[in-house]
Amino acid sequence: MKQDEKAPDFLTLEIKNADGSPWAIIQAMPRTFKSGSVGYFGVGKIANTENPTARYQFNFNITLIGSKPD
Repeated sequence: MKQDEKAPDFLTLEIKNADGSPWAIIQAMPRTFKSGSVGYFGVGKIANTENPTARYQFNFNITLIGSKPD
């Protein structure tokens, strides 16, 4: 399985509005996925800064290309 020995312990991601104003800052933690691939995973909830009653839920994967076992 391919690994990236120089990858950081975690990633910090910023979600921005179309005008560039920030909505949220999220931590993505390392993960080994069910497929065997490695990468990062993040999950959370954010509110629209212009309408706090509008809340959004999200999750995302960042996968190292070629890390799935043969």
